Amino acid sequence: MNELVPQLQVRNISKYYSGCLANQRVNLTIQPGEIHALLGENGAGKSTLMKIIYGLVRPDAGEICWQGQQVNINSPAQARLLGIGMVFQHFSLFETLTVIENIALALPAKEKWTLSRVATKVRTLSVLYGLNIDCDRPVHTLSVGEKQRLEIIRCLYQRPKLLILDEPTAVLTPQETDTLFATLQKIASDGCSILFSSHKLPEVQFLCTQATVLRQGEVVAQCNPQTETPASLVRMMIGADVPASKQRKDQPPGPVGLQTNNLCLKSQHAYGTTLQHIDLQVRTGEIVGIAGVAGNGQSELLFALSGEIICPQAEMIILGDMPIGNYGVTKRRRLGLGYVPEERLEKGVVPNLSLLENALLTAHEQGLVRRGMIRSRKLKTWTQRICDAFNVNQTGVNSAAASLSGGNLQKFIMGREIYQNPTVLIAAHPSWGVDVNATASIHEALIEMRDTGAAVLVISEDLDELFALCDRIGAIYQGELSPLVPLAGTSRDEIGRWMGGIGFDPRKNEK
Repeated sequence: MNELVPQLQVRNISKYYSGCLANQRVNLTIQPGEIHALLGENGAGKSTLMKIIYGLVRPDAGEICWQGQQVNINSPAQARLLGIGMVFQHFSLFETLTVIENIALALPAKEKWTLSRVATKVRTLSVLYGLNIDCDRPVHTLSVGEKQRLEIIRCLYQRPKLLILDEPTAVLTPQETDTLFATLQKIASDGCSILFSSHKLPEVQFLCTQATVLRQGEVVAQCNPQTETPASLVRMMIGADVPASKQRKDQPPGPVGLQTNNLCLKSQHAYGTTLQHIDLQVRTGEIVGIAGVAGNGQSELLFALSGEIICPQAEMIILGDMPIGNYGVTKRRRLGLGYVPEERLEKGVVPNLSLLENALLTAHEQGLVRRGMIRSRKLKTWTQRICDAFNVNQTGVNSAAASLSGGNLQKFIMGREIYQNPTVLIAAHPSWGVDVNATASIHEALIEMRDTGAAVLVISEDLDELFALCDRIGAIYQGELSPLVPLAGTSRDEIGRWMGGIGFDPRKNEK
């Protein structure tokens, strides 16, 4: 009997960056039709390895064999010609072009196509895989979840033989995740291999039959995740158990910290969602969660609350006792509003600036500037404190934000906002792309803020996260907000239905 030829073999791959060993003699084998997990905490070297396979990064040592033949993959275009596709955690899209134009740009130069033909195929794929998207929309008008759908469809368009997925479900709803998994299983049954990187261990156990575990750039284990437990997988990834979660205090909430009054806001562009009569209260000493399928008004609500968009009337948003609807971002921050945006690279940091400079961007009023001069020593201490407290894996506070992995960057942004001790914190997708250990740290920090009297609003598509954090929870659908109900009075199924517009009456959302 002929031995099965692996779809991909990675042999002794090593990659060094300045002051950092990203991969050290990594070996990985993926068979045809296999769904193979790549596990490790943030900064373990997963993204570097995937980018090497996809041709974005050149290894310093080692070799890659594709279908039994050694190959040098020098570019993503060459990888795609071989049949390797990749869906990135950080999107690789042209913001000013439309959905269809972004997909067409990735097609091989020899392929004959027209935009209308591409659009027809994309609409077919979106229906087949349950990844609804408007082909004519410019990318800059898409929400994070919609951009994720675009990345997935763009990759599936070319029918890859190996599909690399870096945190593909981070901003998908449970229903969308179920649809994606059914799609991936179908793709694998047709012989396409899948390399799946995720920090959501139940997903890994459900979907994957093999796993390679990285720690500090080295392979420390290979296993079948379906025969392991989440705890044993965590021990492989971090070399220890995740500390027990902090116990929440059972306390009544205090006065209202943030509220909206009949917030109506017309979309700023033709493809956006208009907010309709949003009445929302977040009290001090509580965490309120809002769930929703991407594109239903989350982005517009975040823009309105943060001050990126000014409201028609000041009284539409009240911080404490002060109407702030007509205030901009800077003034709202001075009054005690903290904000973690949904797009960390585009809005959370300036990628080419150092961690020091990015810390200063939102925290300059934390005693880090005196008489117009930056207090360099204090800024360095403050930034290092964030990195230490949230275990941000970096080569130094002078390193560029873009040099951090997605999860480490998220930890830095969360820490930067939490350490300013805002009276109200608005956080979008707080643990997006963050490993289990760091997720526990972020959740503990948010609960501690709540317990010490802050008002916290979390907007996320991850129901597990919302149910782990929140005191009250609701859903947003087509710009309208459902009732905000105590956690004990609802379920994941009910919130999931509300996310689809089933079973809620926004008029019942009383304060």
